[in-house]
Amino acid sequence: MTASPEATATPTEPQIQVDRYQKLAERVLAGETISREDALSILTAPDIDVLPILSAGYQIRHRYFGRTVQLYFLMNAKSGLCPEDCHYCSQSKISTAPVPKYNILKRDDLMKAAEIAANQGAKTYCLVISARGPNEREMSAVEQIVPEIKQKYGLDICACLGLLNREQADRLKACGVDRVNHNLNTSEEHYADICTTHTYADRVQTLRHVRDAGMEMCSGGIIGMGESPEDVVSMAFDLRDLGVHSIPLNFLNAIEGTPLQGNMDLNANQCLKALAMFRFVNPDRELRISGGRELHLRSLQPMGLYVANSMFVGDYLTTKGQAPQADYDMITDLGFEVTQNIEPASA
Repeated sequence: MTASPEATATPTEPQIQVDRYQKLAERVLAGETISREDALSILTAPDIDVLPILSAGYQIRHRYFGRTVQLYFLMNAKSGLCPEDCHYCSQSKISTAPVPKYNILKRDDLMKAAEIAANQGAKTYCLVISARGPNEREMSAVEQIVPEIKQKYGLDICACLGLLNREQADRLKACGVDRVNHNLNTSEEHYADICTTHTYADRVQTLRHVRDAGMEMCSGGIIGMGESPEDVVSMAFDLRDLGVHSIPLNFLNAIEGTPLQGNMDLNANQCLKALAMFRFVNPDRELRISGGRELHLRSLQPMGLYVANSMFVGDYLTTKGQAPQADYDMITDLGFEVTQNIEPASA
């Protein structure tokens, strides 16, 4: 007996919304700001729409950044020993993850890392300490090392030192720090679920001090911490409203020993849609694929660079990244090129 057409029919695939995302990109390129509803529709789009979303987002990326990729190098200058309880962090006071614990490194160690950053093609050296905020010894160490790194290697300096007051921000500006990283991490509504020892408002205030001191603001977040799609959209718009220059977007690496261990709800398509949404909302801002890309994007990492224009090269703070050569090969295979650092000054 022959089955009827109704019995053998497969479920109807949703129609790919190519025109919708193209029109959104055209609006952005014309100088319009997309709505929160539009941003949410990108983030929650069916996976079948990922390619047209990236294609439309690439037009925005190309307008402002062409085919360039800027590389960043992270240096964990002080590890562990943090009094805060950020639930995602292996260095927090409530983490039992077996991470190295040491106070701020000596000059020679910081200079050696700067040399590695320069040799790996990084344009920006990110000097990071685990702390609520820098103490006087740490501030003095940064003030002494930054001019030397810039003179010898020609690197831009991004300092990530925790919460800052206005005086500390002014001192960082005076010693040559180009930008300060202080991530919002999530939305204001979700913040109390991932940290209780400081507030979202505390983080925003630090960014305002950075801005008022005349430095660039670097701030982004982490996807995959139990937030809603609306939380992710809210963070993207808050970063836009603050005028943040550089946005690192991390994908949760749920490290064992942290309260968020076991959170593995992300997939590659979700990560790509999040990157694209941030590009639509922040069209001319540097967008960086950050921690967790190797874990969650996996073989689709190159696709992220169709909307993002920067990435970390080498390892992260307490987790390993992929080999730098794999990143260089990926960039070359895409037909992109690394934004070169200026020639290092002579020793």
